[in-house]
Amino acid sequence: MKIAILSRNRHLYSTKRLVEAGLARGHEVRVIDILKCYMDITSASPAIWYMGEKLEGFDAVIPRIGASVTHYGLAVIRQFEMMGVYCLTESVALGRSRDKLRALQLLSRKGIGLPKTSFAYNVHDTKELIKLVGGAPLVLKLCEGTQGRGIVLAETSKAAESVIEAFRELRAEFLVQEFIKEANGSDVRCFVVGGKIVAAMQRTAQEGEFRSNLHRGGTAKVTKLTPEERSTALKAAQTMGLQVAGVDLLRSSRGPLVMEVNSSPGLEGIETTTKKNIADMIIAFIEENARPNNTKTKGKG
Repeated sequence: MKIAILSRNRHLYSTKRLVEAGLARGHEVRVIDILKCYMDITSASPAIWYMGEKLEGFDAVIPRIGASVTHYGLAVIRQFEMMGVYCLTESVALGRSRDKLRALQLLSRKGIGLPKTSFAYNVHDTKELIKLVGGAPLVLKLCEGTQGRGIVLAETSKAAESVIEAFRELRAEFLVQEFIKEANGSDVRCFVVGGKIVAAMQRTAQEGEFRSNLHRGGTAKVTKLTPEERSTALKAAQTMGLQVAGVDLLRSSRGPLVMEVNSSPGLEGIETTTKKNIADMIIAFIEENARPNNTKTKGKG
């Protein structure tokens, strides 16, 4: 097979591992920087060009697109879909997952457990926003934040009001969420490939920090999921339409709560912690599913 990995940095751990896994299984693998792609949008024969070369003959595409280039990345994925190339992460699913508010609305519609969340536009609604999630302490999240950036813990209502007003001044969209105290600064990353949970780890924030992201100094260990946690993670990935996903859960007194569904989950933390070859599993899934026009939305989303 001929596989394209859409990544801006071929030296990233996840990109390197996918290339290694693809080559080890006998495939031709190429890393393509999406920002260097340009598109010929015609009704007869849509095409993608890359640094003067027309991209042709690909059997599958693996999008590894950062949040900062989501908009253009989606356009490139849609173009591949229009060309009939199998895309591991479809444009519609990626778009849903990157819009935090839309993602929560979709999960809520399916009855999936979530932290209490509020969202508004008018700055005068500040006190009501805080009240809706049960008061302080609470968590404020920028809708465009990734890897723990743009997330603030406000321990008092006054602190929350100050942060909300600051976000408003920046004209930033954000969510207000309840703080799940019993999670004790930990969350669970469930790694889903093709409708199956292939690995899971518990991440714990370093002392003095509430964000458990490994990029922020958190630690990780293998964890065993309960049947409810397993069911919640699989349903969340399915709801978002993702074949590969990192579903982050909080263990609360009322059961597992979905914090985020990541459409480009990193491989380093999960592979290092669980000692599982996740990259190989992803390539194996592509082998089984990569057929021309086997993309549900075909660029129509």
